[in-house]
Amino acid sequence: MVLGFVATILIGTVLLSLPIASRTGESVGFLNALFTATSATCVCGLVVVDTYTQYSIFGQIVIMLLIQIGGLGFMTMATLIFLILGKRITLRERLVMQEALNQLNIAGVVKLAKYILLTTLLFEGIGALLLSLRFVQIYGFSKGVFAGVFHAISAFNNAGFDLTGDFKSLTPFVEDPLINIVIMVLIIFGGLGFSVIYEVFHVRKFQRLSLHSKIVLTMTAILLICGFIGIYAMEYNNPKTLGHLSPEGKILAAAFQSVTSRACGFNTINQADMTMAAKYFTILLMFIGASPGSTGGGVKT
Repeated sequence: MVLGFVATILIGTVLLSLPIASRTGESVGFLNALFTATSATCVCGLVVVDTYTQYSIFGQIVIMLLIQIGGLGFMTMATLIFLILGKRITLRERLVMQEALNQLNIAGVVKLAKYILLTTLLFEGIGALLLSLRFVQIYGFSKGVFAGVFHAISAFNNAGFDLTGDFKSLTPFVEDPLINIVIMVLIIFGGLGFSVIYEVFHVRKFQRLSLHSKIVLTMTAILLICGFIGIYAMEYNNPKTLGHLSPEGKILAAAFQSVTSRACGFNTINQADMTMAAKYFTILLMFIGASPGSTGGGVKT
Protein backbone atom coordinates (compact mmCIF):
# COMPACT_ATOMS: atom_id res chain seq x y z
CA MET A 1 0.00 0.00 0.00
CA VAL A 2 2.87 2.36 0.86
CA LEU A 3 4.65 1.51 -2.38
CA GLY A 4 1.42 2.13 -4.26
CA PHE A 5 1.16 5.68 -2.91
CA VAL A 6 4.85 6.32 -3.57
CA ALA A 7 4.44 5.10 -7.15
CA THR A 8 1.34 7.29 -7.60
CA ILE A 9 3.20 10.38 -6.38
CA LEU A 10 6.26 9.67 -8.54
CA ILE A 11 4.19 9.03 -11.68
CA GLY A 12 2.25 12.21 -10.96
CA THR A 13 5.53 14.10 -10.50
CA VAL A 14 6.87 12.92 -13.85
CA LEU A 15 3.63 13.82 -15.65
CA LEU A 16 3.43 17.27 -14.04
CA SER A 17 7.08 17.89 -14.92
CA LEU A 18 6.38 17.47 -18.63
CA PRO A 19 6.17 20.64 -20.76
CA ILE A 20 2.68 19.59 -21.88
CA ALA A 21 1.51 19.96 -18.27
CA SER A 22 2.42 23.65 -18.20
CA ARG A 23 0.54 26.54 -19.81
CA THR A 24 3.82 28.16 -20.87
CA GLY A 25 5.17 25.01 -22.51
CA GLU A 26 8.10 24.98 -20.10
CA SER A 27 8.46 22.49 -17.27
CA VAL A 28 7.41 23.74 -13.82
CA GLY A 29 10.47 21.99 -12.42
CA PHE A 30 10.85 18.68 -10.60
CA LEU A 31 10.55 20.08 -7.08
CA ASN A 32 7.36 22.05 -7.83
CA ALA A 33 5.87 19.03 -9.59
CA LEU A 34 6.83 16.75 -6.68
CA PHE A 35 5.25 19.11 -4.15
CA THR A 36 2.05 19.40 -6.20
CA ALA A 37 1.78 15.64 -6.79
CA THR A 38 2.34 14.92 -3.09
CA SER A 39 -0.16 17.55 -1.98
CA ALA A 40 -2.79 16.28 -4.44
CA THR A 41 -2.31 12.59 -3.61
CA CYS A 42 -2.38 13.31 0.12
CA VAL A 43 -5.42 15.60 -0.44
CA CYS A 44 -3.67 18.41 1.36
CA GLY A 45 -4.47 21.54 -0.66
CA LEU A 46 -1.19 23.39 -0.26
CA VAL A 47 0.32 24.66 -3.53
CA VAL A 48 3.57 26.39 -4.50
CA VAL A 49 2.35 27.35 -7.98
CA ASP A 50 -1.20 28.34 -8.90
CA THR A 51 -3.11 25.38 -10.32
CA TYR A 52 -5.04 27.35 -12.95
CA THR A 53 -2.45 29.84 -14.17
CA GLN A 54 0.50 27.44 -14.15
CA TYR A 55 -0.89 24.10 -15.31
CA SER A 56 -2.51 23.28 -18.64
CA ILE A 57 -5.67 21.21 -19.02
CA PHE A 58 -3.46 18.12 -19.13
CA GLY A 59 -1.77 19.11 -15.89
CA GLN A 60 -5.09 19.90 -14.22
CA ILE A 61 -6.48 16.49 -15.23
CA VAL A 62 -3.39 14.81 -13.73
CA ILE A 63 -3.92 16.72 -10.47
CA MET A 64 -7.62 15.80 -10.48
CA LEU A 65 -6.79 12.10 -10.90
CA LEU A 66 -4.18 12.26 -8.13
CA ILE A 67 -6.79 13.82 -5.82
CA GLN A 68 -9.26 11.05 -6.66
CA ILE A 69 -6.74 8.29 -6.06
CA GLY A 70 -5.53 9.88 -2.84
CA GLY A 71 -8.98 10.63 -1.48
CA LEU A 72 -10.45 7.18 -2.11
CA GLY A 73 -7.25 5.32 -1.30
CA PHE A 74 -4.85 3.43 -3.51
CA MET A 75 -6.39 0.02 -2.81
CA THR A 76 -9.93 1.21 -3.59
CA MET A 77 -8.76 2.48 -6.97
CA ALA A 78 -6.80 -0.74 -7.50
CA THR A 79 -10.00 -2.68 -6.78
CA LEU A 80 -11.80 -0.66 -9.45
CA ILE A 81 -9.10 -1.56 -11.98
CA PHE A 82 -9.28 -5.24 -10.98
CA LEU A 83 -13.06 -5.24 -11.40
CA ILE A 84 -12.85 -3.55 -14.80
CA LEU A 85 -10.23 -6.06 -15.99
CA GLY A 86 -12.17 -8.99 -14.53
CA LYS A 87 -9.22 -9.93 -12.32
CA ARG A 88 -9.84 -12.06 -9.25
CA ILE A 89 -9.07 -10.27 -5.98
CA THR A 90 -6.84 -12.59 -3.93
CA LEU A 91 -6.77 -13.13 -0.17
CA ARG A 92 -3.56 -11.11 0.14
CA GLU A 93 -5.15 -8.17 -1.68
CA ARG A 94 -8.25 -8.44 0.52
CA LEU A 95 -6.05 -8.27 3.63
CA VAL A 96 -4.42 -5.08 2.36
CA MET A 97 -7.86 -3.66 1.57
CA GLN A 98 -8.95 -4.53 5.12
CA GLU A 99 -6.12 -2.39 6.49
CA ALA A 100 -6.70 0.41 4.00
CA LEU A 101 -10.45 0.61 4.74
CA ASN A 102 -10.06 0.30 8.55
CA GLN A 103 -12.16 -2.87 8.73
CA LEU A 104 -11.99 -5.42 11.55
CA ASN A 105 -12.15 -8.42 9.16
CA ILE A 106 -11.91 -9.17 5.47
CA ALA A 107 -15.56 -10.18 5.06
CA GLY A 108 -17.29 -7.75 2.71
CA VAL A 109 -14.26 -5.57 1.92
CA VAL A 110 -14.76 -5.94 -1.84
CA LYS A 111 -18.45 -5.10 -1.46
CA LEU A 112 -17.49 -2.06 0.64
CA ALA A 113 -14.99 -0.95 -2.00
CA LYS A 114 -17.74 -1.16 -4.64
CA TYR A 115 -20.05 0.89 -2.40
CA ILE A 116 -17.32 3.51 -1.90
CA LEU A 117 -16.87 3.84 -5.66
CA LEU A 118 -20.61 4.14 -6.32
CA THR A 119 -21.10 6.62 -3.47
CA THR A 120 -18.22 8.74 -4.73
CA LEU A 121 -19.58 8.70 -8.27
CA LEU A 122 -23.03 9.73 -7.02
CA PHE A 123 -21.89 12.63 -4.83
CA GLU A 124 -19.28 13.92 -7.25
CA GLY A 125 -21.67 13.56 -10.19
CA ILE A 126 -24.49 15.52 -8.55
CA GLY A 127 -22.00 18.08 -7.20
CA ALA A 128 -20.38 18.53 -10.61
CA LEU A 129 -23.78 19.02 -12.25
CA LEU A 130 -24.89 21.69 -9.75
CA LEU A 131 -21.56 23.53 -9.81
CA SER A 132 -21.52 23.45 -13.61
CA LEU A 133 -24.84 25.28 -13.71
CA ARG A 134 -23.12 28.31 -12.17
CA PHE A 135 -19.65 27.95 -13.69
CA VAL A 136 -21.04 27.64 -17.22
CA GLN A 137 -22.67 31.06 -16.77
CA ILE A 138 -19.28 32.53 -15.81
CA TYR A 139 -16.74 30.64 -17.93
CA GLY A 140 -18.70 29.25 -20.86
CA PHE A 141 -19.82 25.67 -21.47
CA SER A 142 -16.66 23.55 -21.81
CA LYS A 143 -14.60 25.44 -19.25
CA GLY A 144 -17.57 25.68 -16.89
CA VAL A 145 -18.30 21.94 -17.01
CA PHE A 146 -14.64 21.08 -16.42
CA ALA A 147 -14.51 23.52 -13.49
CA GLY A 148 -17.64 21.89 -12.05
CA VAL A 149 -16.13 18.39 -12.26
CA PHE A 150 -12.74 19.50 -10.90
CA HIS A 151 -14.17 21.36 -7.90
CA ALA A 152 -16.65 18.58 -7.10
CA ILE A 153 -13.83 16.02 -6.95
CA SER A 154 -11.61 18.40 -5.01
CA ALA A 155 -14.37 19.16 -2.49
CA PHE A 156 -15.63 15.61 -1.88
CA ASN A 157 -12.06 14.39 -1.41
CA ASN A 158 -11.35 17.32 0.93
CA ALA A 159 -8.41 18.41 -1.23
CA GLY A 160 -9.02 22.14 -1.63
CA PHE A 161 -7.42 22.56 -5.05
CA ASP A 162 -9.17 25.17 -7.18
CA LEU A 163 -9.19 26.61 -10.71
CA THR A 164 -10.07 30.21 -9.85
CA GLY A 165 -6.54 31.47 -10.53
CA ASP A 166 -4.05 33.79 -8.82
CA PHE A 167 -4.25 31.87 -5.52
CA LYS A 168 -7.73 33.33 -4.87
CA SER A 169 -9.38 29.99 -4.03
CA LEU A 170 -13.16 30.59 -3.88
CA THR A 171 -13.01 34.19 -2.59
CA PRO A 172 -14.77 35.58 -5.72
CA PHE A 173 -17.80 33.46 -4.77
CA VAL A 174 -17.98 34.42 -1.09
CA GLU A 175 -21.67 35.37 -1.32
CA ASP A 176 -22.74 32.86 -3.96
CA PRO A 177 -25.19 30.50 -2.17
CA LEU A 178 -25.15 27.73 -4.81
CA ILE A 179 -21.38 27.30 -4.97
CA ASN A 180 -20.96 27.66 -1.20
CA ILE A 181 -23.69 25.22 -0.23
CA VAL A 182 -22.74 22.55 -2.81
CA ILE A 183 -19.05 22.72 -1.84
CA MET A 184 -19.91 22.56 1.88
CA VAL A 185 -22.19 19.54 1.45
CA LEU A 186 -19.51 17.69 -0.53
CA ILE A 187 -16.84 18.47 2.07
CA ILE A 188 -19.07 17.37 4.96
CA PHE A 189 -20.13 14.06 3.40
CA GLY A 190 -16.60 13.34 2.22
CA GLY A 191 -15.40 13.95 5.79
CA LEU A 192 -17.98 11.69 7.46
CA GLY A 193 -16.52 8.42 6.19
CA PHE A 194 -18.08 5.89 3.84
CA SER A 195 -19.25 3.48 6.55
CA VAL A 196 -21.17 6.33 8.22
CA ILE A 197 -22.74 7.40 4.91
CA TYR A 198 -23.79 3.79 4.31
CA GLU A 199 -25.46 3.54 7.72
CA VAL A 200 -27.18 6.92 7.43
CA PHE A 201 -28.80 6.01 4.11
CA HIS A 202 -29.70 2.43 5.06
CA VAL A 203 -30.47 2.51 8.80
CA ARG A 204 -31.80 6.09 8.91
CA LYS A 205 -32.85 5.99 12.59
CA PHE A 206 -30.19 7.56 14.83
CA GLN A 207 -30.92 5.15 17.70
CA ARG A 208 -30.11 2.14 15.52
CA LEU A 209 -26.78 3.46 14.24
CA SER A 210 -23.50 1.98 15.44
CA LEU A 211 -21.58 3.74 18.22
CA HIS A 212 -19.00 4.85 15.66
CA SER A 213 -21.59 6.55 13.47
CA LYS A 214 -23.30 8.18 16.45
CA ILE A 215 -20.02 9.66 17.66
CA VAL A 216 -19.05 10.85 14.17
CA LEU A 217 -22.40 12.52 13.50
CA THR A 218 -22.61 14.09 16.97
CA MET A 219 -19.04 15.42 16.95
CA THR A 220 -19.37 16.67 13.37
CA ALA A 221 -22.54 18.60 14.25
CA ILE A 222 -20.94 20.08 17.39
CA LEU A 223 -17.79 21.14 15.52
CA LEU A 224 -19.74 22.67 12.62
CA ILE A 225 -22.00 24.67 14.93
CA CYS A 226 -19.22 25.75 17.30
CA GLY A 227 -16.97 26.56 14.34
CA PHE A 228 -19.64 28.71 12.77
CA ILE A 229 -20.42 30.59 16.00
CA GLY A 230 -16.72 31.10 16.75
CA ILE A 231 -15.77 32.42 13.29
CA TYR A 232 -18.93 34.55 13.05
CA ALA A 233 -18.30 36.19 16.44
CA MET A 234 -14.55 36.72 15.99
CA GLU A 235 -14.73 38.06 12.43
CA TYR A 236 -18.09 39.87 12.48
CA ASN A 237 -16.60 43.38 12.62
CA ASN A 238 -13.37 42.64 10.74
CA PRO A 239 -13.62 44.87 7.62
CA LYS A 240 -11.18 42.65 5.72
CA THR A 241 -13.18 39.42 6.13
CA LEU A 242 -16.84 39.45 7.21
CA GLY A 243 -17.27 43.12 8.05
CA HIS A 244 -17.96 44.31 4.50
CA LEU A 245 -20.37 41.49 3.63
CA SER A 246 -24.17 41.54 3.71
CA PRO A 247 -25.91 39.85 6.70
CA GLU A 248 -26.54 36.77 4.55
CA GLY A 249 -22.97 36.87 3.27
CA LYS A 250 -21.58 36.93 6.81
CA ILE A 251 -23.55 33.79 7.68
CA LEU A 252 -22.51 32.02 4.49
CA ALA A 253 -18.82 32.94 4.84
CA ALA A 254 -18.65 31.96 8.53
CA ALA A 255 -20.37 28.64 7.80
CA PHE A 256 -18.03 27.93 4.89
CA GLN A 257 -14.95 28.73 6.97
CA SER A 258 -16.20 26.42 9.72
CA VAL A 259 -16.67 23.55 7.25
CA THR A 260 -13.49 23.98 5.21
CA SER A 261 -11.16 24.55 8.17
CA ARG A 262 -11.57 21.03 9.52
CA ALA A 263 -10.38 19.04 6.54
CA CYS A 264 -10.30 20.94 3.27
CA GLY A 265 -8.22 23.73 1.74
CA PHE A 266 -10.77 26.05 0.16
CA ASN A 267 -11.46 29.53 1.51
CA THR A 268 -13.91 32.28 0.63
CA ILE A 269 -12.30 34.91 2.87
CA ASN A 270 -8.63 35.87 3.01
CA GLN A 271 -7.34 33.86 5.95
CA ALA A 272 -4.28 36.09 6.28
CA ASP A 273 -6.62 38.96 7.19
CA MET A 274 -8.38 37.05 9.97
CA THR A 275 -7.93 38.11 13.59
CA MET A 276 -5.32 36.25 15.63
CA ALA A 277 -8.06 34.67 17.75
CA ALA A 278 -9.82 33.34 14.65
CA LYS A 279 -6.54 31.96 13.31
CA TYR A 280 -5.91 30.03 16.53
CA PHE A 281 -9.50 28.81 16.44
CA THR A 282 -8.98 27.64 12.84
CA ILE A 283 -5.84 25.75 13.91
CA LEU A 284 -7.93 23.89 16.50
CA LEU A 285 -10.50 22.91 13.88
CA MET A 286 -7.75 21.77 11.48
CA PHE A 287 -6.09 19.72 14.22
CA ILE A 288 -9.32 17.81 14.94
CA GLY A 289 -10.14 17.40 11.26
CA ALA A 290 -12.61 14.96 9.75
CA SER A 291 -13.67 11.42 10.75
CA PRO A 292 -12.01 7.98 10.51
CA GLY A 293 -12.31 6.21 7.15
CA SER A 294 -13.10 9.45 5.36
CA THR A 295 -11.32 11.49 2.70
CA GLY A 296 -10.32 14.15 5.27
CA GLY A 297 -7.33 14.51 7.57
CA GLY A 298 -6.67 15.55 11.17
CA VAL A 299 -6.51 13.45 14.34
CA LYS A 300 -10.18 12.64 13.56
CA THR A 301 -13.39 13.15 15.49
